[in-house]
Amino acid sequence: MNTPALKQNPGLKDFQIYVHDMVIKRGFDDETVPEIFMLFLEECGEMAKAARKLQNIKTDKNSAELNLQHEVADVFSYLLDICNQFDIDLETAFREKEQINDTRVWA
Repeated sequence: MNTPALKQNPGLKDFQIYVHDMVIKRGFDDETVPEIFMLFLEECGEMAKAARKLQNIKTDKNSAELNLQHEVADVFSYLLDICNQFDIDLETAFREKEQINDTRVWA
């Protein structure tokens, strides 16, 4: 399989297709939904820890250096993988949910 390429100016669907193809190329297509969820949550924790460090909130000084941008990218990748597992078009789901949210009172 050729290395998947991401378009120059990708849309959300392009990212979903890219993640789908990369999961296959990297040999992770046999992971179960519970495994993907656990990886997603692990990355969410790493993202939170990196954000805490950037905000100078006390963290373990012996913990590995975390890059917030990279952790956010990991969370995004796993979220798209979860969407792909359930055949969810994230852009469509987001737009539908925002229509619902627009009808709510938020204050």
